[in-house]
Amino acid sequence: SKTQQPPFLYPFYMTHEILIPVRGDPHVLIVGDPGLGKSQMLQAVCNVAPRGVYVCGNTSTSSGLTVTLSRDGASGDFALEAGALVLGDQGICGIDEFDKMGSQHQALLEAMEQQSISLAKAGIVCSLPARTSIVAAANPVGGHYNKAKTVSENLKMGSALLSRFDLVFILLDTPNEDHDHLLSEHVMAIRAGKQAACSSAVVSRTSGQDRSVLQVVSDRPLLERLKVISPGENFDAIPHQLLRKYVGYARQYVHPRLSPEAAQVLQEFYLELRKQNQGASSTPITTRQLESLIRLTEARSRLELREKCTKEDAEDVIEIMKYSMLGTYSDEFGKLDFERSQHGSGMSNRSQAKRFVSALSSIAERTYNNLFDLQQLRQVAKELQIRVFDFESFIESLNDQGYLLKKGSRLYQLQTM
Repeated sequence: SKTQQPPFLYPFYMTHEILIPVRGDPHVLIVGDPGLGKSQMLQAVCNVAPRGVYVCGNTSTSSGLTVTLSRDGASGDFALEAGALVLGDQGICGIDEFDKMGSQHQALLEAMEQQSISLAKAGIVCSLPARTSIVAAANPVGGHYNKAKTVSENLKMGSALLSRFDLVFILLDTPNEDHDHLLSEHVMAIRAGKQAACSSAVVSRTSGQDRSVLQVVSDRPLLERLKVISPGENFDAIPHQLLRKYVGYARQYVHPRLSPEAAQVLQEFYLELRKQNQGASSTPITTRQLESLIRLTEARSRLELREKCTKEDAEDVIEIMKYSMLGTYSDEFGKLDFERSQHGSGMSNRSQAKRFVSALSSIAERTYNNLFDLQQLRQVAKELQIRVFDFESFIESLNDQGYLLKKGSRLYQLQTM
């Protein structure tokens, strides 16, 4: 017969039954040039979500985001007033102008990872739930995103907050004749009060028009499957009221689990990332990235109301993660550089640039001349055996970083650092 345990040992034996809460809400950061419609995107996401809160970072305070403690004038008692993150519990909180929040970023650290907000003020100690997905939009500090710098340098933001975002998308305002033409026709049609239609675009319909939008076609990449219609084709969009009900139903009733095939695909991708990020100056790949992959895979299967995550869901999420990492790890030359730290110095070929600038400093001290033309710079790089893909772009990146100052068409001045 079992012997009864003393009452004071019950909490110790019951600790293995307590499940650690795992965050299931992904966070997304959108960084891009001004005028690309990031604010409209955030407002649309908050309108579609069953519970969505939209705030602007330059007009919000830390207490407005978390909890405000106020005193009742009649009774003198303190009362708690919920902020944006608490009001968006089990929903979405859209934060625009994320780069202009200043010191309020520290208020988001606990809410983004622990999904709760702790308060200790005026004798009140409590913890409020903040199970919300944060979708943030930010503009780079220079007005235009500089690919020679990392996301942390473009936003002047700490690495502790950036590491909590599952996906970081970088939007660049690059001129494209076709896209500019379609966008101008769309804006002109809206201003004229007509239905936006691209009259001059070529309509290319496929034979399988009766195919469902949610049907998975494994032989096509995700980018092609996301294009629902062809250019110039009119379509009947889903009303946002119906879409809100669909999202609410999926969040409440669908709780997918990872299948062994999907778990194996995610684990292999995670281990491959760990192999490629073993440098001392590279961004560390931790289990936080693996948890992000699992969260996104479950969200992908929940979108199609499936109770089990398939291998195709994991492959789609890996494709999205690769696209996000392509923007954050691409250097100023457009190459994928895993030695480029996402939260530190952003210049690619850092060791070569450091040797190059040190050699120029020694030459300037010896000759008392800190002006170099492009031919002299090439000669110094040749003597140091510095091999870069495009030397002029390498010099321009040094100019952007402040090591060299362009004084003429082919003349540069070394800056004292």
